[in-house]
Amino acid sequence: MSNPQNIIFRNVQVIDGNEDEAFAADVLVRDGEIAAVERGGDLPETDDRCIDGQGRTLMSGLCDAHTHLSWNSGDLDAIGGLALEEHVLVCAESARILLDSGYTMAVGAAAAKMRLDVATRDAINAGMIPGPRYLAAVREICSPAGMLVPNISTQVSGVEEMRKAVRDGLRLGADIIKIIQSGESITQRAWAKDDYLTDEEVAVAVEEAHRLGRRVATHARSTESCLKAARNGVDIFYHMSYADEECIDLIAERKDEVFVAPGLHWLYASLYEAGDFGFPQEAAEAVGYKLELDAGIEGLKEMHKRGIRVLPGGDYGFAWTPHGTNARDLEHFVELLGFTPMEAIKSATVHGGAIMQDDKLGKVERGYTADLLLVDGDPLSDIAVLQDSSKIVGIMKGGCFHKDPDVSDLLAQTN
Repeated sequence: MSNPQNIIFRNVQVIDGNEDEAFAADVLVRDGEIAAVERGGDLPETDDRCIDGQGRTLMSGLCDAHTHLSWNSGDLDAIGGLALEEHVLVCAESARILLDSGYTMAVGAAAAKMRLDVATRDAINAGMIPGPRYLAAVREICSPAGMLVPNISTQVSGVEEMRKAVRDGLRLGADIIKIIQSGESITQRAWAKDDYLTDEEVAVAVEEAHRLGRRVATHARSTESCLKAARNGVDIFYHMSYADEECIDLIAERKDEVFVAPGLHWLYASLYEAGDFGFPQEAAEAVGYKLELDAGIEGLKEMHKRGIRVLPGGDYGFAWTPHGTNARDLEHFVELLGFTPMEAIKSATVHGGAIMQDDKLGKVERGYTADLLLVDGDPLSDIAVLQDSSKIVGIMKGGCFHKDPDVSDLLAQTN
């Protein structure tokens, strides 16, 4: 990784994560941090490199809160048998694609082999490979009946086996422990409305993770699984399709501690966009995806209304949700959940910093880490612009350009 540069961004529209509107400003980056945000563009001339933003948008890098780096954007059933060497390359490529797409933060939501996430995180942190700031998971933990994909999970029966599985994951360096409480209806054997883990199994997973300052995330779709997760102290809630009022009440009581990342694009794409991959809409509706999407939308609207932090993270890495299309979630938040574009952006930036447990991430503000995007467009008027990586002309992580806007402009002029 190169050393941080001293940069002045001039003539930019800043989405800072605090205000409800963008504003014109100059932004100074020094030693990997944001040193000044000067409204009106009045920063004095210096010897620092100057980037003319040409009226483009400067904003924080994005966060994907439900990431599977070891999913291969193809045949998920095959990844359990993928050789380790090839699987490492899959993870490295997924990490690069995420950063290329403007995602400077990501939360691991299970790995196909125990140390794939951990090794990838460590390689990113060491500057060996490009990628986002990453919280690593290990293999997801499930009951034998709750296995979703063959050969990529740790199966447990009972409290002591759960305790051991969690301790093993923590010993290997996991930041996040992921448990599977309900099914996935596309399997046609482990269903969304099923409930596989006992209260005691969920509670001991949380107890063991919290003992070492780590967090537990859950795959919970059914009403009962959502309730068990909420009442036993789970930290990160994935899916929550059939969360009822009691569950939302429990989560709202802890809204300053917990996060919901529903994996919305997985449901949407499985229902409407998987036909070319052998899963037509009629089949998706037959196993309940239309009912689940509708129920999930209503519950998520209520969570948002009550101030629960709902974050994007659409379960990318499947054939019809490939890595690099992650910003589809932001459009779904606006079109399906009724977020304003600014609320959607804050969910992926401000809340992203919070879920990463780093109070210097997610805003364009003095003292914050310089993880920045320069966007050729206005995501407040067109949130879909963030889906076009060619429009993200500058990507900075820790004060270093992963994608240099001057190079992007030069390439655009020659094409």
